[in-house]
Order: sequence, then C-alpha cells, then structure tokens
Amino acid sequence: MFFNKQARMSTDCQGKSSWPELVGARGEAAATRIEEENPRVDAIVVVEGRDSVITDFRCDRVWVWVNSNGVVVRRPFIG
Repeated sequence: MFFNKQARMSTDCQGKSSWPELVGARGEAAATRIEEENPRVDAIVVVEGRDSVITDFRCDRVWVWVNSNGVVVRRPFIG
C-alpha cells in the first residue's frame, strides 16, 4: 500500500509532498511550515498511539505524527 501512495504522490499531487527535515521539530510549527510550503494541503497534527486517522489517500492532507511531547516522530508526507 505504501508503494501505491508514493506512486500517486508523484503523479497526482502538486507542490512539495514530503518533509523529512521536520522529524524532531515541534508538531504545530511543522504543520505551519508544511502549509506555507504547500498551500494546497492541510497539515493535521496527530498524537502517535492516541489518535486514529482515516487511511484514504488525499492530495490535500498531511498527517503530522507527534509523540506525547508534541515532537514530530514520522516523516510527514501527502496522503
């Protein structure tokens, strides 16, 4: 499934699609930067292990996974 998401990202979605440099950043600051760098997306902060998310693919959404301290723990990407 991950491969399909990556393939769709490169063909369907416009603008920057991945933010590996934000791992370790504060979640809210990361969400703001993502939305500044790609105004077509909504960056949504979710807490790993606590929050659940919808798994459908969307070009206008980025999940920003944070730990209980609010620090980004996964590479944010469109999906």
